[in-house]
Amino acid sequence: MPNYIIRNAQLINDGKIRALDVLIKGKRIERIDSSFDVKFRVTEIDAGNLHVMPGIIDDQVHFREPGLTNKATIYTEAKAALAGGVTSFMEMPNTKPPATTIELLEQKYQIASQTSLANYTFYMGTSLNNFDELLKVDKQKVCGIKVFMGSSTGDMLVDDAEVLEKIFGELDDILIATHCEDDKLVQQRLQMYKERYGDNIPFECHAEIRNEEVCYNSSSFAVELAKKYNTRLHVLHISTANELKLFRNDIPLKNKRITNEVCVHHLWFDKNDYDRLGSKIKCNPSIKEAHHKKALFEAMLDDTLDVIATDHAPHTIEEKNSDYINAPSGLPLVQHSLNIMLEFYHQRKIGLEKIVDKMCHKPAECFKIKDRGYLYEGYMADLVLLDVNEKWKVTPDNILYKCAWSSFEKYEFTGTVLKTFVNGNLVYDNGKFEENIKGERLEFAR
Repeated sequence: MPNYIIRNAQLINDGKIRALDVLIKGKRIERIDSSFDVKFRVTEIDAGNLHVMPGIIDDQVHFREPGLTNKATIYTEAKAALAGGVTSFMEMPNTKPPATTIELLEQKYQIASQTSLANYTFYMGTSLNNFDELLKVDKQKVCGIKVFMGSSTGDMLVDDAEVLEKIFGELDDILIATHCEDDKLVQQRLQMYKERYGDNIPFECHAEIRNEEVCYNSSSFAVELAKKYNTRLHVLHISTANELKLFRNDIPLKNKRITNEVCVHHLWFDKNDYDRLGSKIKCNPSIKEAHHKKALFEAMLDDTLDVIATDHAPHTIEEKNSDYINAPSGLPLVQHSLNIMLEFYHQRKIGLEKIVDKMCHKPAECFKIKDRGYLYEGYMADLVLLDVNEKWKVTPDNILYKCAWSSFEKYEFTGTVLKTFVNGNLVYDNGKFEENIKGERLEFAR
């Protein structure tokens, strides 16, 4: 494989931006320093004073394979991820069939090994009766166990208190990631809105049906269980100001037993956007009133919220163009998550260093991923060259999701990914992909 040296780069890494050169030898970063000579053959890339950052690690995506490949595949969505600077992903188990056995989980790894251009790992799914399978999970080779404490896409709801006590109390210190919504309360509130509106529930009511109480009831129970058993808990897609008091920012992430994630759409959209976008921003947990968005952003900046991700969840446009009851929840985001955060940067709400911290460094620390998430000598060469000032508009021609739509269509972003390296390979280069080299399975230092 070719070796590379990136000259004249502005490296965003470890809380600093510095003018440095980066030497990639094989799969790893060989040297980071001021201008230096190389005595073996390399391909030189002049960054022209543009920025280089570590590859983004997205800890929550739904790539729909196997069984739901009319919506997406691991191949298509991994390509979209790379175009957005995401070099590693953690994919959810609610496929068809759901990944609730080791055999089914390993089938997904096999698909990824043959088709994914990005690095990959998959969560093991839980059900009401697969505890023996959960005990077989190798925590050094699997990112974690996913518990749907509230129902979402798929049929994997685990809301039985006895089963949850067993999962939280008896698994051997593996990370448990939770979707937290009180499903019984959701169903009660949905029935109330059906009685009020019949078959014509406005999409903005999604914020009221899946409201603050729905989220807090479930997430507070998860935190209560984690504290009771000293469980390694990671609460996904925090969407309310109410939940923030459940988490700490007074200790380093490496010392936290309870961590969390905020998603880009909960930082960007609010209830006012349902009038314009309707089903295209229907997701679980719901996008809520603007004061929640504001509180989440502040909590992300002060480290109450640990990780930024997407919960990328594509559906076909035909499915999304249904009425409120029938339109599935979820929206595609993995190609545009960095762009969303760069918009906040241009609005002077966040620095590039903090974006990299929350999208690259902290996911690696949170999940204890081996040799990724930072630009360090000896680490795997997952990195992104970007122009933070180049403007471009989202159009059908440049949307790479298999579902072929985006909630950001016609929006003009400022900032674009030019090149993406995965394990030292230049896999994305100004719109072109190197298809012959696949990503690798993530490993964990636990």
